[in-house]
Amino acid sequence: MRLLLGSMLAVVTLGLTACAGQPAPQAPSEPAFRPGACAGDYTGVPNKIECGTLVVPETRGADGPRRIALPVTIVRASAPRPGAVPVVYLHGGPGAGAVEDVGGQLRDARGRELVAIDQDWIFFDQRGGGLSAPALDCGEVALTDAGPLSDVAAAQLVSCAERLRASGVDLSRYNAEEVVRDIQDLRAALRLDRIDLFGVSYGTRIALAAVQHAAEGVRAVVLDSPWTPEAMWAEGGPEMVSDAVREIFTRCAADPACHGRFPDAAPQLDALANRLLPGPQTINGKTYTADDLGGFLMDTAYSSPGARALPATVARFTAGDMTELDQHLAERSGYHEAQHLTHLCKEEFPFEDEGRMRRRAQRDPVSRLLENSMGRYFQVCRSYPVGPPDPVEAQPVSSPLPTLFLAAEIDPGCPPAVARTAAARFPNGQLSIIPNATHGVFRGSACARKMIRSFLADPNGKVDQSCLHPEHDRFVFDLG
Repeated sequence: MRLLLGSMLAVVTLGLTACAGQPAPQAPSEPAFRPGACAGDYTGVPNKIECGTLVVPETRGADGPRRIALPVTIVRASAPRPGAVPVVYLHGGPGAGAVEDVGGQLRDARGRELVAIDQDWIFFDQRGGGLSAPALDCGEVALTDAGPLSDVAAAQLVSCAERLRASGVDLSRYNAEEVVRDIQDLRAALRLDRIDLFGVSYGTRIALAAVQHAAEGVRAVVLDSPWTPEAMWAEGGPEMVSDAVREIFTRCAADPACHGRFPDAAPQLDALANRLLPGPQTINGKTYTADDLGGFLMDTAYSSPGARALPATVARFTAGDMTELDQHLAERSGYHEAQHLTHLCKEEFPFEDEGRMRRRAQRDPVSRLLENSMGRYFQVCRSYPVGPPDPVEAQPVSSPLPTLFLAAEIDPGCPPAVARTAAARFPNGQLSIIPNATHGVFRGSACARKMIRSFLADPNGKVDQSCLHPEHDRFVFDLG
C-alpha cells in the first residue's frame, strides 16, 4: 500500500491543536500517542506497519500551551520471536529524521537482513527534526558536520534562531536529555515494559544520554559509529577529517591498482588545499573556497562510495574537473539546521575551546581547510538561547547494560578511537572495529548486520566476529 506524506502532515497538524498558538483549554498536558496515517511509501513491504504521533509538552513540568508532535512508525516483526523486545531506532544528525525513509529501508535487501525480522522496530523523528512539529528547519543553508560553510550561512543560522524564538519556540528544549524523556514517554504510551536501543552516529549520543539520564526499561544497546559526551566535535574535527583522508590514501598506496593509477593523490590534494586556503579561487569559471573543499572531504570520507572514489576524484580536481564538488555544493543542506545547533550548542561546544581548535587545525593543509567553518560554530552558538550547559553532558558514560559498540576504521566524524575508549567503561560491552568500513557500518556490512541480530537475540552472549573475514579483508577502490 502507498501511504502519503501529506496524510502524515495532516495527522501532525491535528495532533497539535495549533502548535504556535493556544490549544483548547481541555488539551491534555500529559504525553499521548495518537494512531494515524504513515509517512513514506510502503509499496511491496510485507511487514505490518502501524503509525501515529506522540504528542508531548515542549516544556515538561510546566503548564505552557506548546506541544511537540513526533511522528512514529512501528514495523511489526515478520516472524515474531516469543518474548522479543522491541527495538527503538535513534537517527543521527543531529537534525536528521527517520520515519520518511522506513519504507525504503524495508525494501532494500540490507534492511531486510536486519529490521523487524523477529523483533518489532520503532522509528520516530526526534523533536525538531524530520517531520516533527515544530520542525527546526532553516531552509537552504550551507551547513554540514564541518560547520557553517560561509559567513553568509552563519548569519542565516543566527537569523533562523531569532525567527524561531519569535514564533514561540523554546530552543532550550531541543536537546539529548529532552529526547531521552521523549523515549520514555513513547515507551509508556505504547505500554512497553522493555526496549532495546539502536543508535547510529549522533543517535548513539542520544542512546548514551538515555543510559545516563533515564535507563528505565532499557534491556540492551547497540551503538553504530559511536559519538560520546566527552568526545570533541570541533576541537578534534579538523584532525579527524585529515586522519580519515590520510587513511584512505594510505590504503591506496598499498593497493597496486590504485597506486598505479593515482600515485600522487595525497600531494595533489594538499596542493589544491594550499591553493584555496589564502582565499576563493576560480576554476573553470566557478569559484570555490577552502570551506567548500573541507565540507566536501568530511562528507566524502563518511560515505563508502565517496571514500573508495576519493583518489580518482582528487585526480579529476587536479585536472580541473570539479564535478563531484559541484554536486556536493548543490546537496549539502540536508539537516534541520536549528535542531542540529540546539544540540551542539548545548551538549558539545560549551565544553570546547575555539582557540585550541584553531591551534590543532594547523597540523596539515587538509585540517586547515576546516578551521574557519568549525570556528563559525562557536560564533553562531553565541546567538542560540539553549540554556546553561550541564557539566554532566561532557562526562564519560559507563553502564552495566549489555552494549554492542560497532565502529568503522575510516570515519571522519566518529573515529574508532572514540568507540574503543568508551567500550572499556562498559563491563558488559562488546566492541568490533569493522576493517575497511566507513561511517554507519550496518548499512555497508552484512557481517555487522549479522552481529547486531546475534547480539539482540542474546545480549549476554559473546558475539561471533568471524564473519568479518573475508568480507572486510580488502578496501576496494573505485578507479573510474
